[in-house]
Amino acid sequence: MAAPDDLRKMSTQIFTEENSYSLAHQELQEEPGRVASWVKRLRDEAFESFAHSGFPTTEQEEWKYTNVVQIAKAKFEPFIKSDADEGITQKQIAPFIYEEANSSRLVFINGIFNERLSSLESLPGETVAVDLARALTESEQAEIVREYLARSADVDGNPFTALNTAFLSGGAFLFFPAGVVVENPIHLLFISSAENSRFASFPRVLIVAGRGSSATVIESYASLKQGEYFTDAVVEVVIEDDARIEHYKVQNESEKAFHVARTIAELGRNSSYNSTVITLGARLSRHDISVNFNHEGAECWVDGLYIVEDGQHTDTHSVIDHKLPHCTSRQLYKGILNGKSRAVFNGKVFVRQGAQGTDAMQTNRNLMLSNDARVDTKPQLEIFADDVKCAHGATVGQLEEEELFYLVSRGLHTELARNLLTYGFAEEVVEKIKIDSIKAQLDEAVLNRLHARLEAQ
Repeated sequence: MAAPDDLRKMSTQIFTEENSYSLAHQELQEEPGRVASWVKRLRDEAFESFAHSGFPTTEQEEWKYTNVVQIAKAKFEPFIKSDADEGITQKQIAPFIYEEANSSRLVFINGIFNERLSSLESLPGETVAVDLARALTESEQAEIVREYLARSADVDGNPFTALNTAFLSGGAFLFFPAGVVVENPIHLLFISSAENSRFASFPRVLIVAGRGSSATVIESYASLKQGEYFTDAVVEVVIEDDARIEHYKVQNESEKAFHVARTIAELGRNSSYNSTVITLGARLSRHDISVNFNHEGAECWVDGLYIVEDGQHTDTHSVIDHKLPHCTSRQLYKGILNGKSRAVFNGKVFVRQGAQGTDAMQTNRNLMLSNDARVDTKPQLEIFADDVKCAHGATVGQLEEEELFYLVSRGLHTELARNLLTYGFAEEVVEKIKIDSIKAQLDEAVLNRLHARLEAQ
């Protein structure tokens, strides 16, 4: 009988030889071009890690409530065509463009940068906003990319991060030099266009904010058609001393899609990271977000709102790691669930030994609009320091019958009353958003998406 290690090697060999990811990875590595040798090594190491671990299972604690067997069995074909265009027009993408970033956007079709649909006219000249594939080949930018890329997004701890890194090619690279203040938000728009073919795309984003710089970044995902596809995204944010980044993510994929993403932020001394994640689409979505306080005096706000309906599953895993003293973190995630939907929230706040003066608060609140919906929520604190102020909590509930009765008794239609109360529940997160176009999108999602008959009185 073969030893366990031999069986593991055999299964790994079968896996790497026969699955579509292996063939596509090999094709990408053999693609002609000026890709640096360190990039190819990074891809190979990442794919070896993924091939060894495979997709996660519910036997693993971090994936206990989210089963990705549908992704594993679907045999999605990695989309790595560098010349992809598909003839998509400005008119087609217009509904997904935010007015505030109309002339400061990078557009990606199926994960591939599309210069024709992009516009960067309003950005300061010092700002770098380019296709990651281009940044990897241009010497000045490549040095910065090499210093930070994959520094915090470890491939051994997360199979989806490993898979994304194995197909590292396209994506966005944003660099804000020291002292630069970018007035207009920069929009990274990722659009999926396939309707019938099953494909996988691997968006990669690297954001580096130099000392004392300030910028707002919108990262959004949308679909032109209701196709079945897989998005595996990784975003790395490096914020140096005294810099500020506001980061909005809006996930509104196809109702048949699978969306797995990871965001990692590294914070410098007295820096600030303000993140808001809006989850509306995809059949199954998972977002892992990590914030690392690597220096004293930094602060972060990590907020989110997920609205899921019948058949949807969303999962948020967050880690906020207070490694050094006098840092502040605030996290507020709210969920609205309807029909046979499911949400998972697992938030961890670590306060390391010696991280005195830490001020951390974490809250998860859920509103159930259906008796068939389900929430698994688990906020956690692990504190190894004295002289700290930390709190966490979670709630799961339904609309208050007294509030609903009050509105109906004043002449409002029942459905309208329900949705006004639902909007009131979401408003705490919505009102924090500083981009009016995103707020308007959420107004529509909260008030209309839940099948409200707004004209009824």
